[in-house]
Amino acid sequence: MTATNHIEECLGEARAVGRCALLPYLTCGFPDRRTTAELIVAADAAGAAVVEIGAPYSDSIADGPVIQNSFNEALARGHRVSDFFDVVREVRSSVRCALAAMLSYSIVHRVGVERFMERSDEAGFDGIILPDVPLEESGLISAAARGAGLCHIGLIAPTTSADRREKIASVATGFIYQIAAAGTTGERADLPATLGKEVDDLRRHTRLPICVGFGISNAAQVRAVAGIADGAIVGSAIIRRIEEAAARGADPKAIVAVVTEFLTELSTGLMPCALPR
Repeated sequence: MTATNHIEECLGEARAVGRCALLPYLTCGFPDRRTTAELIVAADAAGAAVVEIGAPYSDSIADGPVIQNSFNEALARGHRVSDFFDVVREVRSSVRCALAAMLSYSIVHRVGVERFMERSDEAGFDGIILPDVPLEESGLISAAARGAGLCHIGLIAPTTSADRREKIASVATGFIYQIAAAGTTGERADLPATLGKEVDDLRRHTRLPICVGFGISNAAQVRAVAGIADGAIVGSAIIRRIEEAAARGADPKAIVAVVTEFLTELSTGLMPCALPR
């Protein structure tokens, strides 16, 4: 079974039972390496289909203050790129869910594109998300990811033109990451009213699962996404809870319990899932 098929399989299993998939995001090394590993295992046990794991970077272009602060904290603790691979290698055999790397291309470039993809596959990643790589410059990256058995997940924003959306959808693998709202990551009170139409339009160009992220922060919003898409991606709301628990002096076990409780709450919004028409 290839890595690409593992992401599609995990999302496909949810779709087959009419269930929207949950895709939690975690920052590697926040609040520390040990807790990150335990959180990945806990997310899998809570029913996550895919866990996105972010690589800390000092100059992120798409992340809001909550996730950027988690990057700063991890880097201040000495997080290195090798830790990004080591954490996944440590937990890979313990989890059934797919694992997707989300990071800046600057990190990939520094390691070397082909070497980075090889190391990702060796560690146990199933796919890669690079928010700062435009379509026109993605050919080499897609080829290297494909050669290593990884998905290259495509991102589409509300501002993406119709023609460009079609092109991104045609080359993406694994799933399409539909960004719910323009701007950076972060919790929002409401999801855009146009989101349903954007997902419906996108379905005309791809058979891949469509997962929605940026701004989803509670079970009601997960339920709203379940009515139109295949998966709900939740990041800042999880990271904020980790940050608050760590600030209270919570130990790793308590932090994992806080996140598990939140994921369980989010899961109440996962039924039903909107199937492709």
